[in-house]
Amino acid sequence: VIVARRGEGDMAVSSSIGSNIFDILVGLPLPWILYTAYPGKPNTYAVGSEGVGLSLCILAIMIFLVVLTIHFSGWKLTKTAGIMMFVFYGLFLVQAIYRELPFQICA
Repeated sequence: VIVARRGEGDMAVSSSIGSNIFDILVGLPLPWILYTAYPGKPNTYAVGSEGVGLSLCILAIMIFLVVLTIHFSGWKLTKTAGIMMFVFYGLFLVQAIYRELPFQICA
């Protein structure tokens, strides 16, 4: 936020993207590596993969929308770009919650 207020919007965006990449490349696999390396634990762990394809499509769409928003704001973090990103995040949360709720079909 401090960097963005100094007029270095590109630096703020690259920092936020870089921290997310670090989280994905280090923060996610490290606990799994430690879990499987611990003696007496199984070497594999079953993970449900239902909906991974849809999640990847939604992720690609979100990335496209964020880049498009930044492009139309002149590659600067403007107030409008921030509001749009907040709206995109809200929409993402709505769809994620909707996909996880147990709906019962009425017959």
